[in-house]
Amino acid sequence: MAHVERFAPSPTGLLHLGHAFSALTAWDRSQAVGGEFLLRLEDIDSTRSKQEYVDAIFEDLSWLGIAWPRPVMLQSTRMSAYQSALRQLDKLGVTYRCNCTRRDIADALSAPQEGVQIGPDGPVYPGTCKSRYILDEHAAIRLNMEAAIELLGSQPIAFEELGEGPNTETGHIVTSAEQMISGIGDIVLARKDIGTSYHLSVVVDDAAQKVTHITRGQDLFEATPIHRVLQNLLRLAEPRYYHHRLIRDENGKRLAKRDDSRAIRKYRADGASPRDIRKMVGLNHR
Repeated sequence: MAHVERFAPSPTGLLHLGHAFSALTAWDRSQAVGGEFLLRLEDIDSTRSKQEYVDAIFEDLSWLGIAWPRPVMLQSTRMSAYQSALRQLDKLGVTYRCNCTRRDIADALSAPQEGVQIGPDGPVYPGTCKSRYILDEHAAIRLNMEAAIELLGSQPIAFEELGEGPNTETGHIVTSAEQMISGIGDIVLARKDIGTSYHLSVVVDDAAQKVTHITRGQDLFEATPIHRVLQNLLRLAEPRYYHHRLIRDENGKRLAKRDDSRAIRKYRADGASPRDIRKMVGLNHR
């Protein structure tokens, strides 16, 4: 069986130590079994994506000793594929349009009878627009999770965890229908300003690139059942997952792109070597 890994950063800032750890972990795992490593750029946010960050990603990864086939996949060129997936989901009857603002959702969730459940995307949407008929073609599109789970029937929402989830969960991870509906809810499939979402684009692109093993941080562990639902609905192949630990600062906070002091480019400028970066993130030297 082929082993295909991928690293899919967004070119909205410089790569930091957390990115280095994720990319190197995926690279090492692919090389250990003679597999393939792919680079994909998740650049659908046109207002924040910049060519200078694309160039920096290529430079930093090459400097770390990572290689990949060219040209790389760009999400900005894949809108027709995402629209096709949305049409498939619409035909299945598991989507609806939503014109709620963040304020509308916050107000709905502040009502006395509503409890605020936090899911992978933040507060779980209360379903305000589910029973509305909205003609606005620019409205967001949501997944009707209850309808999706009903359509899938007895098919379990499960994935194979090869790493360690945030609660040290490994092996065959199953999420109940109740948790999918009440704990995750009707997630956004296409945003008003972009026309797709992370959840939709990532599963469509992973399938298009025939990715078999997905290495990513523990912060995405809870989003994986969403991706499995979409893969099942769209009849896409099921990859295996390896969720790795997160690289944190001295205060235990997860690194973000605003942490320029942890940027790979800065370490390079200060004279660090790729071996030094591996040591910093706790990986074996190569």
